[in-house]
Amino acid sequence: MEKAVVVFSGGVDSVCSCAILDTRYEMYGLSFAYGQRASREIGAARELAERVGLREHTVIDIGFMREIYGGTNVLTDQSKSIPGRFEYCIVAPIRNAVFLTIAAARAYSIGASLVAYGAHSGDSNYPDCRPRFVESLHDAIREGEIDGIMAGLRRELAIWSPFMDGLTKEDLLRRGYERYGDLVFETWSCYMDGRMHCGECESCRNRRAAFEGAGIRDMTPYACH
Repeated sequence: MEKAVVVFSGGVDSVCSCAILDTRYEMYGLSFAYGQRASREIGAARELAERVGLREHTVIDIGFMREIYGGTNVLTDQSKSIPGRFEYCIVAPIRNAVFLTIAAARAYSIGASLVAYGAHSGDSNYPDCRPRFVESLHDAIREGEIDGIMAGLRRELAIWSPFMDGLTKEDLLRRGYERYGDLVFETWSCYMDGRMHCGECESCRNRRAAFEGAGIRDMTPYACH
């Protein structure tokens, strides 16, 4: 079976992406502690990794990114309020480029043929979720290992996201729920830490809307109904 390195946040999108990959790939998960205020997502990733079939799960501490980002975004700057609808302050600069480049290094190191992350067509507001970004990054990463690839020392590597196949968040939820059942309710989507999802931030609102759109009763506990 081919190997895939999966950027595994512990959220709905990454978990449900695994439902698409797990019958075709031996999955190796990477989660990133990048200084995000929602550190609970790392806990969710640890709890769910084995249950979705990751052969290996590694949490990578890149907490220094909080200092690099400074006040550019609300995900790492706790002094800023998180909006309930999309605003550009939610975008952490080239966050997925950082994650995917590290994932590609891991993939080349273990002979994997795929790097995957959970961006879907509803993520079009985020530049580093769009297929054009993936295609450009793929070309850059390939060029960075071209000599090893041509010499047969490195495998050709593809980068995949559900967005590349035109899949929506609702599509992902249906696939994930079909494969993993109630486990999807144990994922963490909220941009904040807490005993339960806040229910009001942009990510919580997207989660709730996706369950409704997918026709799945949302059993997630929310602080705000």
